[in-house]
Amino acid sequence: MFKKITLKNGLRIIATPLKNTQAITLLILVATGSKYESKEINGISHLLEHMVFKGTKKRPKTLDIAKELDKVGGIYNAFTGKEIMGFWVKVDAKHFDLACDVISDMIFSSLFQEKEMEKEKRVIFEEINMMKDSPQGYVLDLWEKLLYNNQPAGWPIAGEKETVSGVSRKNIIDYLRSQFVAGNVVISVAGNFETRAVISRMRKFFGEFKKIESLAKKPTIEEQISSQVLLHFKKTDQTHLCLGVRTFDLFKPERYPLALIAGILGGVMSSRLFIQVRERKGLAYYIRTLSEHYTDSGYLVTHAGVDNKKISEAIKIILREYKKLKTKKIPKDELSKIKDNIKGHLYLGLETSDAWASYTGSQEILKRKILTPDEECNLVEKVSQDDILKVATIIFQPEKLNLALIGPFKDEEKFRSLLKL
Repeated sequence: MFKKITLKNGLRIIATPLKNTQAITLLILVATGSKYESKEINGISHLLEHMVFKGTKKRPKTLDIAKELDKVGGIYNAFTGKEIMGFWVKVDAKHFDLACDVISDMIFSSLFQEKEMEKEKRVIFEEINMMKDSPQGYVLDLWEKLLYNNQPAGWPIAGEKETVSGVSRKNIIDYLRSQFVAGNVVISVAGNFETRAVISRMRKFFGEFKKIESLAKKPTIEEQISSQVLLHFKKTDQTHLCLGVRTFDLFKPERYPLALIAGILGGVMSSRLFIQVRERKGLAYYIRTLSEHYTDSGYLVTHAGVDNKKISEAIKIILREYKKLKTKKIPKDELSKIKDNIKGHLYLGLETSDAWASYTGSQEILKRKILTPDEECNLVEKVSQDDILKVATIIFQPEKLNLALIGPFKDEEKFRSLLKL
């Protein structure tokens, strides 16, 4: 299905040949992100992501980069997370050399011109404004701020205007040199190709990665002895909330029962919270529950937008459903339904070259181990009613509850008094 090759310098290449496509996706993943930053340069990873599109020695202007990929119908972008950065391009297989040339040029030969950097900082300020003006998304940032407070895990990926303003050209270059090194990078290629030819191209275009140690991130500190509330006052017509608990990191086997718990609560349109909060009570348009796993922390959270006058009622319903999962076994048919949903979603999501590149590459960059879809589905299938009950009992405790909320409210104690199980 896929083949992993490690070059002498430690660069890892994941090649996934696919027969029924004419496309190739090239994805460069770097094990870095906002968790690797200091407070003074919070947002540097995200700024770096933007700046590699602003010109290279060979292609000195943004347009020079864009037009080469645009003229062959290429799809391309980049992203920054807490623990991963990625740069990708998807093209017709016959244009693969061009894709390699453009992305390698961006990574190894970006100019980082100060004039362009100041301009791009203003673009990022508008991005930050946009995020803060969107309470549905911004409440998720507040949720992680509540959980992790003043440490990298709790800082925004885009940074704050003050910290981004202070990032210099030297900061960017030093950060790039420390993090974009062979052992810290995974190149995932998926699509219509012959594996041997792809490996040859990887050596040619990406052989410049240095074999040196990268900057390590500080471990996330998890401290909580009682329920926590974070209110962000805003005159909104709808209250946006995140209510949930700390859970397990990416390496814990309990994340499979947890994925099922998230699905049972709010992963599908027939989930318990969707039915109770939206369909029966009409309190929300959107409500979902998800589980997130980093390499050293994790959480389960219910995310919803609720009528301001009904916020207390909605919180009580969510907590009631949490409590049910730790006091009563889930029926076998409901467990079977959510297992089939998760497995089906996984397989259906892997129908394109970019999906495969992300699936294999993200596992390798974070865990240094890749499970096939069948192996993952087997782990999901093994989860029992007792496993669900055991994990729910561990995580759904009153002192572990957390609530982040955006709306026209200032009384934290009112909401803290609701956090009972």
